[in-house]
Amino acid sequence: MKFETLAIHKGNHITDKNNPVVQPITLSTTFEHGNEGGMLYTRASNPNRVALEEVIAALEKGVDAAAFSSGNAAGTAVYQALEPGSHIIAPDDMYHGLHNSMVQLFAGIHEVSFVDMSDLDAVKAAIQPNTRLFWVETPSNPLLKITDIRAISAIAKEQGALLACDNTFATPVFQNPLLLGADVVMHSSTKYFGGHSDILGGALVTKEKNEFWNKIRTVQRVGGAVPSPTDCYWLARSIRTLAYRMKGHAEHAMILAEFLLNHPKVERVFYPGLKSHKNHDIAVSQMSGFGGIVSFMVKGGAEEADRVVSRLHFFVNATSLGGVESLIERRAAVEGPDTLTPPNLLRVSVGLEHTDDLLEDLNQALG
Repeated sequence: MKFETLAIHKGNHITDKNNPVVQPITLSTTFEHGNEGGMLYTRASNPNRVALEEVIAALEKGVDAAAFSSGNAAGTAVYQALEPGSHIIAPDDMYHGLHNSMVQLFAGIHEVSFVDMSDLDAVKAAIQPNTRLFWVETPSNPLLKITDIRAISAIAKEQGALLACDNTFATPVFQNPLLLGADVVMHSSTKYFGGHSDILGGALVTKEKNEFWNKIRTVQRVGGAVPSPTDCYWLARSIRTLAYRMKGHAEHAMILAEFLLNHPKVERVFYPGLKSHKNHDIAVSQMSGFGGIVSFMVKGGAEEADRVVSRLHFFVNATSLGGVESLIERRAAVEGPDTLTPPNLLRVSVGLEHTDDLLEDLNQALG
């Protein structure tokens, strides 16, 4: 089955005797012993979660998936599964929630080095004898850096370490890290999988069922940070339109990026689909599309960037991304004083509104 067909049919398990077209929500927290699906207790397993995990695994070309109650819970599960004393190499501009998980929750348990993952020499220089995990985020948040997944995979294998890739920005519509050498893929399913800014969730997908994956499954089952049956249902429902939404997001993002690239009030534009992007060629080699996130730096500093945001009508000044509506925020103001994000950088989650309206709004706000 092709992607669009998988997305519609793989996560839709019909066991009801009335044969509904759409799988119903199973809200029961407990199940009668000896049932056909082997269900026992909804924290351990649930029909809606099984369906969601199956479709996500299929779309990411993995053998299994584990759904969590948030993207942070999913990423944190990877760190929990590592042996204490492990060293992690991670992006210097990675999503700040998982950055905080590494440096706060695992302080004294793991070590971490933050480097520019697009610089292979910097990655190699950061390796220590106890390096057990390479964490990649490509495109990165919010600078849209592109990391060569194949190259990092080769480095990780030589070290005998795992490679995990946050694929939230690209989604499996545009990139399959497992096919490029990653061992585990992470998603904040709150974003494009949900697609409507109304579901919280996360997911991990594995290339193979091994000891490390068994540990992640144990963290999921025992730790209990799992999504509700209702959230699983809505996510599976939303994934059915993922391919078509992502094509729209990417088309609109390219139009906005090209507009911003030529605007006199814009200092710099970050979008891997632009030929001017530092690693455009690598993006082309591992992505079939470039996603729906565009970042740009406004001339005049943070104060001018804030003014631009305040003048917009169709772009909501809010955190998060991946919904049908366009969102914008000055990212450094959200990430805090230790951020490496330029203070005048605006990150845009380009929505599915008509691009004429979005361009007109941006143009008037930039003045």
